Amino acid sequence: MPARIYRPARTAMQSGKAKTHRWVLEFEPEVPREIEPLMGYTSSMDMRQQLRLTFPTREEAVAYAQRNGIDYVVIEPSEPKRRIVAYADNFRYNRIGQWTH
Repeated sequence: MPARIYRPARTAMQSGKAKTHRWVLEFEPEVPREIEPLMGYTSSMDMRQQLRLTFPTREEAVAYAQRNGIDYVVIEPSEPKRRIVAYADNFRYNRIGQWTH
């Protein structure tokens, strides 16, 4: 069962980059989840789904996986593309096709 090593993206509720600098090692599910017929709870017999390890660097996460014989896939983070925009651009004369005042 392969594991994923990735750096989590910020959530939609965050404006900063808190908790996005650490690397996470998570295991892929081995068996699908089941719906318990009486109460309707979703459950799984796979205990590795609950395991989530964090590391300060990507190299440490990869070294841990290699040392313990874990198959892994590294997912590289994509950096957001920042546009430099000035407030004065809202009042430009040549704004075409955009909302105007």
